[in-house]
Amino acid sequence: MPKRFAAALLATACALASVQHASAQGLAISPAETLEGRGVSVVIDHNPWSPIFFDEKNGGIQVILHGQRVAADGDVRLNPTPEQWDPVPAFLDRSVDAGRQQVIVRAAYKDQDLAYRIRVSPEAGGFRIAVDLDKPLPANLVGKAGFNLDFLPTVYFGKAFYLDGAPGLFPRDANGPMATDGSSDPLPLASGGRSITLAPEDPLSRVTIASDTAPLALYDARNRAQNGWFVVRSLIPAGAQTDAVVWHVKPNFIADWVREPVVSYNQAGYTPGRSKVAVIELDPNFKAPAQATLLKLTAGGKTQTALAGKVKPWGKWMRYRYAMFDFSSVREPGLYEISYAGRTTGPFRIATDAYDRIWQTSLDTYLAEQMDHVRVREQYRIWQGVSHLDDARQAPPNIVHFDGYKMGPNLDSPFKAGEHIPGLAVGGWQDAGDYDIQTPSNSAVVRDLVWGREIYGLDWDETSVDEAAHYVQMRKPDGVQDSIQQIRHGTLQLLAQFDVFGHAIVGIVDPTLQQYTHLGDAASQTDGKVYDASLETNESKGDKSGRTDDRWAFTTDLPANDLSMAGALAAASRTLKASDPGLASRALGAAKALWQAQRSRLTASDTSDGRDSPGNLAISDAEATIELLMATQGEATYRTRLERLLPTITQNFGRIGASAVRAIPYMGANYKAQLVPAVRAAKAQADALRVRNPFGVPIGEGSWAGSHQVAEFGSDMYLLHRAFPEIVGTQYTLDAIDYVLGRHPANNLSLVSTVGTQSKLIGYGHNRADYSFIPGGLVPGVLIIKPDFPELKTDWPFLWYENEYTVNTTSQYILAANAAVAATKER
Repeated sequence: MPKRFAAALLATACALASVQHASAQGLAISPAETLEGRGVSVVIDHNPWSPIFFDEKNGGIQVILHGQRVAADGDVRLNPTPEQWDPVPAFLDRSVDAGRQQVIVRAAYKDQDLAYRIRVSPEAGGFRIAVDLDKPLPANLVGKAGFNLDFLPTVYFGKAFYLDGAPGLFPRDANGPMATDGSSDPLPLASGGRSITLAPEDPLSRVTIASDTAPLALYDARNRAQNGWFVVRSLIPAGAQTDAVVWHVKPNFIADWVREPVVSYNQAGYTPGRSKVAVIELDPNFKAPAQATLLKLTAGGKTQTALAGKVKPWGKWMRYRYAMFDFSSVREPGLYEISYAGRTTGPFRIATDAYDRIWQTSLDTYLAEQMDHVRVREQYRIWQGVSHLDDARQAPPNIVHFDGYKMGPNLDSPFKAGEHIPGLAVGGWQDAGDYDIQTPSNSAVVRDLVWGREIYGLDWDETSVDEAAHYVQMRKPDGVQDSIQQIRHGTLQLLAQFDVFGHAIVGIVDPTLQQYTHLGDAASQTDGKVYDASLETNESKGDKSGRTDDRWAFTTDLPANDLSMAGALAAASRTLKASDPGLASRALGAAKALWQAQRSRLTASDTSDGRDSPGNLAISDAEATIELLMATQGEATYRTRLERLLPTITQNFGRIGASAVRAIPYMGANYKAQLVPAVRAAKAQADALRVRNPFGVPIGEGSWAGSHQVAEFGSDMYLLHRAFPEIVGTQYTLDAIDYVLGRHPANNLSLVSTVGTQSKLIGYGHNRADYSFIPGGLVPGVLIIKPDFPELKTDWPFLWYENEYTVNTTSQYILAANAAVAATKER
């Protein structure tokens, strides 16, 4: 018998044995109101639907099976393959009926007059889902409303399914079938059965669903949108009320299953003199070895033991236990691996230059790829053609855009709704995986890059930028520092806004959802021709056309945005003074005017940025004042204002401390002395993180993963160290760079694409439909799926809250990386 065939038989026999043993295993309601069993968790509406993005694939009933989230969005839906912005239910409450052993969720579609409850209860081999309506379906929802449960495509690619014994295969690419009745709605891959088994061949991802009340259907929602999942669905029968839908869901239990340990470490490696601690993430049921081994890799491919040492238990965080392996004593340069529990990590370096090339790709590739209004070329590759030369049209009043932009009754603009606004098609960065210019984030990038130049140098020239020709070419040095060119590019957009409106605007964004969901080359998102209402839709003359695809400018004048722009332009004026004194002078003049205009607006009721940040005007004022203080070499106006803002600074030091210490050379010894208590408090808060989690950094638990927060922490703590070395050390900065480059929960990939031995190579960028990446981009990273599951999907690009690159997060990383370089050189 061939060995491979024998191995397959053995694997099948083991799987069958595990199923038989698993019949004695089951689920129970936890104190957190989830269902828990060995290798299985059922999360029940612990993660709310988004008020802005609606369906983020992190709502309703979710199934975590053998260490990975395989299903989400278990809820009543009004479409078999709902898109992201289709209606989602309003969560009302969740309760536990201990007597009946049920977790009960109440929810409603208020606009559709549909209210219901979902009862989830453990039963033999799995759990039961029952949907009860408050009253039978309205006639207009019959044939539309049903219960959906979405399954992650990458878990099931290359696998099979059975629907009532009829076999099928999960398609790798969406290929229909589609309705031919003019709706172009996806038709089911299979339908009409009462029992479906997903991945019968794979014990790790096998799930069976049996329906008591209505037939099951399997859809591929990627036929409607690339970010769709596989959907199992039952329609709610007309007239049904109690037990309108009843499912029995049986995730496969594997007897005594345990998740393999994750040994996380810095994928870029370590400098010889710094601390070196790997964090080991452990399943609570795993019998953890007490020792780990550091192996040195020879040129001949053999390994030598460099250190065999005990691992130090840290304790429990979220659902896992953690332990630490300290190999700081090893200083000899070379290639190393960590061996633990029978597994060995990938290689990493110990070298004096370990961090010398960890930030440049973020500057010369990622930020270059995000530049708007230019063509971007990298040798044979065209990242994008010239984009958005038709910017922009005036957005209408009184709207809330689907990406969160808000426009009130006042346009704060000399242009009428729909009118073309000349002068905006210059500079700026497309914010993220979408193609909008968010003014606050563009301001942040300018300021970050100026700080990088002033503090660390950022000496790097790999890119040619020709603004007049709208042309950027990577891997072609032109004698001008890339950081200077990027600062100039951002400044051009900010000044364009100031010149046109006299103030900052919220941003520039696609007018329609169809354009907003565009994937691919930014140049093809619009026709690049200015809209002319006198032309027919498909007619064009010269640089004008009849297509209304030009992006909208949201022009509300908000103090928070004016102050952030003032700070960015003041900073830019310092850096551009030598290379472009005319632009620097304009930037400083605009910064002063913006700052002065806010003196009467600091008590405004609207402190937001017009999108998703509530803001704090006192903090924004302090930050802008500090940038102007530095730009004017300590001008009295700004020094006096900063003295008055000292109470605000000390009360909000966690948010503004890095800016505050930069002002010390212009404010004198008394100012510095008054900061000391706040610095000590910041250090105490940072020290508390080592007790709160095993990674020693602030890990966000919101709806967007927190690498930005970690990068900012690393950068800020280094600036506190520079100003107060007797109080703050460098370890906080090194903890932050370790986290970003691999020492984090869930897995050990570097969160910066292409930086480190193993990094995040499927990201949410402009090329996400290709399951690809943009070198140098920093993804958000590890999200906490509430109540306690740290997640970072490695193979599915469309979870923006884990995978979406953003320009201001990446500029923060550039600062954090350079801070780490500086910290290791001190050591």
